Amino acid sequence: MIGIVGGGVAGLAAAYRLRKTGHDVRVFEASDDAGGLAATYETRGDRIEKFYHHLSKSEETIVELAEELGLGNAVEWHVGKNAYYVDGVVHPMDKPWEILAYPHLSLYDTFRLGMLTLDIDVRGGIPKLDTYDDLRDFEDVPITEFLLDHTTRGVYENFFEPLLEAKFGSRKEDVSAAWLLGRVKFRGERDLLRGEFLGYFDGGFHRLIDALVSAVGREHVETGARVTDIEIDGGAVDSLTVGAETGTATHDVDGVVIAAMPNVLEDLTGYTCEIDFQGTVCSVLSLSESVMDTYWLNIADDAPFGALIEHTNFVPPERYGGEHLLYAVSYVQDSEEELWRMDDEGVEKTWLSGIEDLFPDFDRGSVNWIETARNPRTAPVYERGYLDMVIPYDLDNEVAEGIYYAGMASRAQYPERSLNGGIVAGFACADRIIERGGTGEVSPSAVGTEPIGDGGR
Repeated sequence: MIGIVGGGVAGLAAAYRLRKTGHDVRVFEASDDAGGLAATYETRGDRIEKFYHHLSKSEETIVELAEELGLGNAVEWHVGKNAYYVDGVVHPMDKPWEILAYPHLSLYDTFRLGMLTLDIDVRGGIPKLDTYDDLRDFEDVPITEFLLDHTTRGVYENFFEPLLEAKFGSRKEDVSAAWLLGRVKFRGERDLLRGEFLGYFDGGFHRLIDALVSAVGREHVETGARVTDIEIDGGAVDSLTVGAETGTATHDVDGVVIAAMPNVLEDLTGYTCEIDFQGTVCSVLSLSESVMDTYWLNIADDAPFGALIEHTNFVPPERYGGEHLLYAVSYVQDSEEELWRMDDEGVEKTWLSGIEDLFPDFDRGSVNWIETARNPRTAPVYERGYLDMVIPYDLDNEVAEGIYYAGMASRAQYPERSLNGGIVAGFACADRIIERGGTGEVSPSAVGTEPIGDGGR
């Protein structure tokens, strides 16, 4: 049997791939539901994710998997409108003329910003198209230094610095330029007349999770089951111990895929990951009326949240029984930060006051309900030297034969973490088990794998 620690999308993807090739698998998820960060709340209609989700056009593996699971028609592409809130004004930032009209950048600033987003290096007056091809060239370059060199001070101070502050807070100076370049490449297709197309599942991302659980077999997915120990014998994995409400059980295993955060890997095996993670406090507000006209609002002014994301300006509110759904979200770098220490009621009061400050016409009476989720490790801090710290898929040399890692610190989650990256990581671990075990061949219909030995995305 192959034991899989974690029932998020990475663990389920690994289990699915292995089941297709005849392996006996068992997924152990510590929480009460599979899905990880794609867990959901109920609304008057479709369910809504606790943490905001969408797809970029570059995320092909998840779309191919959806098609294989019979959900190809469920993947929809909508325009996700973006705007920037500066000095009390919401500035749309999707169409070329909107960007040109943004008053906080000069025409030359806008030109340099545009060239960077197109991967064109215009330093020295001669455009170069290959400067940014290899992200590793910029792994050790501080992001501030890079932006001042490759754009302008105006672009940095009036566009990027507030975004970096919202994303990384006190850690923003540690971030690598490679992360920014990778994020630019990660983003998807843009229509000059409409904006960027983003993907969503009709009915929500839980449909993909449910389909994976069904394909793996519900009898092979155990929730409320925390793996507490992994036994290694003779340099190879031998068994794992699981605690649940019904008691403790030990299972003999031929391999273990740890599809969880690196602290779980360390607790179970002693392997230490040097990557730092940031937490998130994220609330969903159900409203009887819309707050703004955009989907994603970046905020340069002082606000308690890093962004406001009005989901029902992306997916129609009719899907949710007419509820307007708004995410208020902030990243947290330290568990001692005031926001992290607040109870849910304190967080929600803080969000409501912040929304009122930005939108004076906001009526608290329009609030139907608020649900708040928090997670201490929702995203890595993509600091300089990050690629030297990623955890290999196969930990044969580092831990023991038969130990694999598909969690957030894997190569597939760079330059940006995503559900797509989780699937790539899960598939990569499964393929290594298949290659080593010889008990099954990769199905011709299997999707989304990169060649074994390839670093990930």
